[in-house]
Amino acid sequence: MKFLNSVRAGLFLTVALIAGPLAALELKETPGLDPSLPPVAERVPSDPLIVDLEAKGRTVGKPGGKIDTLIGRAKDVRLINVWGYARLVGYNEQLELVPDILANVDVEDGRIFTLHTRAGHKWSDGHPFGAEDFRYFFEDIVSNESLTPSGLPPYLLANGKGPKFEVLDETTVRFTWDSPNPLFLPELAKSRPPFIYRPAHYLKQFHEKYGDPDVIAKEAAKVKARDWAPLHNKKDDMYNAQNVDMPSLQPWVRNRDDSDLRFVLERNPYYHRVDSTGQQLPYVDEIIMTVADGKLIPAKAQAGESNLQARNLNFADITVLKKGEKDNDYVTALWSNTKGAEISILPNLTVKDPVWRELMRNTKFRHALSLGIDRNLLNRVLFFGLGTPGNDTVLASSPLYKAEFTTKWAEYDPEQANALLDEIGLTKRNGNGIRLMSDGRPLEIIVETAGEEQVQDDALELVKEMWKEIGVALFAKPSQRDNMRERAITGDLLMSVWSGFENGIPTSEMPPEDFAPVRGDAFSWHKWGDYFETQGEGGEKPDWAPAERLMELYTAWLSSRTPEERTEIWEEMLQIHADETIHIGLVSGVRQPVVIKNVENVPLEGIYGWDPGAHFGIHRMDEFYMAK
Repeated sequence: MKFLNSVRAGLFLTVALIAGPLAALELKETPGLDPSLPPVAERVPSDPLIVDLEAKGRTVGKPGGKIDTLIGRAKDVRLINVWGYARLVGYNEQLELVPDILANVDVEDGRIFTLHTRAGHKWSDGHPFGAEDFRYFFEDIVSNESLTPSGLPPYLLANGKGPKFEVLDETTVRFTWDSPNPLFLPELAKSRPPFIYRPAHYLKQFHEKYGDPDVIAKEAAKVKARDWAPLHNKKDDMYNAQNVDMPSLQPWVRNRDDSDLRFVLERNPYYHRVDSTGQQLPYVDEIIMTVADGKLIPAKAQAGESNLQARNLNFADITVLKKGEKDNDYVTALWSNTKGAEISILPNLTVKDPVWRELMRNTKFRHALSLGIDRNLLNRVLFFGLGTPGNDTVLASSPLYKAEFTTKWAEYDPEQANALLDEIGLTKRNGNGIRLMSDGRPLEIIVETAGEEQVQDDALELVKEMWKEIGVALFAKPSQRDNMRERAITGDLLMSVWSGFENGIPTSEMPPEDFAPVRGDAFSWHKWGDYFETQGEGGEKPDWAPAERLMELYTAWLSSRTPEERTEIWEEMLQIHADETIHIGLVSGVRQPVVIKNVENVPLEGIYGWDPGAHFGIHRMDEFYMAK
């Protein structure tokens, strides 16, 4: 069974991505490339990924030019490996998982994955890419205790066991698990994927099994590494774009190390995609990333200093950006933010204080807090009425969406909120009208904020006034994200404000990890997530029925075989969240401004998110081109 058809019928050959023989195309050389390079027919795979732009409603571009963009810190240069979004398999704009770097994937019984690379595909330095690069990763990196002391990562485990790995030929490898592993393919499509292949020809020189010991010792001394393993780990840089010698399969590659304020990313002359007229992608020669103060980036974008900008822009910048469009010849597109909520208040269900813990886990208490918030007012005041008031859940563009997930227990009803608080015994009040808890303390909720988003602080000020009407006091406490995480670990964090679920547009094929207590970095249930991640060595075993059921469902998803099974699991998990109000979401669907200046094929309507989405990646930045 072809994996695309096993996911959803009809996805193998889409109208926009055609894997076809090279002989069908008359390839064209890209102007301005180094003349010493081999001809294009020798640089691209013999079966490249052929992009039919007209079928996607886009125009065939012209090669050349550069895109200037601004980043708030030097390490954001790594975003080039996010925006480029060349993945073994990746999501298209319909959220379908399709082959990209791979020519195809065969999936049998949900547990046998045969990966086919493209014959003739090459790394950015011209060296062949194929089965050996997968073998090197699996056998010499992730299975090597010196390089990976923690053992195989979760996506390579099924029911706790690793796979059998085989090289079938120069372009084909197979992973076989005893049990289904639905986590495997979605992991490969992430914004920061695991890169289960490595440029073996480059990295072997730093590996004790293959490299010259004297050379390794000299290279280790240069970077002050104590032996070969930390040296190898430092050189093995597929994501961060710090090692300019590291070959890549992405559309743009960092080849220079001459500045930490202005980064020049150059086109990969061996990139595997071509358009239907025979032009090799990417169209744009260079991406220039310039570091600027994050607070000044909106003003700089308004002044026309960026060709393509979304990073460090938010909803509050839209008005000023719109004002500058005419004078500085750009357009401000408004894409849909894919988070489950723009702002979400997160009760800590594993808080240390026993009285607060009992309250936080009381469903009626969370319902009362949710019913005590006028989300329509918040939407009008903070977002000009352009968002969608409601819970922190999946958005309408997700195939898993149901209207009740957004609206349940999210209507403004202070009368019912008061009744619920009375019902659970919070009937006594102090002289200020604030309810008293069972131990006599006033019901004063400290909500911690990272201080990174002014709109979160503004929202808490409004919620504070609303909750006062139901006898609940709210005190916003400015903090920092690292401090908040530390307080979640110690159990001292009572409640926090953050953005909502990262992926508000999931399909059933995407893992529901954000909706179950399986991550220790979650403010809602750190101790349960830590218990899962450490396999019981840390944290606390879930002892709250809804959390226990969410864990059971997540575990069932990890061993599921069919899309139908996974859909049922997702729907029950989303229903539990709607019924329990685990997160108190406020408003979703808030727009993300995207400044576009002199760049074509950038959609005016799009989605903006991390996973899935990769910011510009899902819209295929390699297809953007300069208008002039």
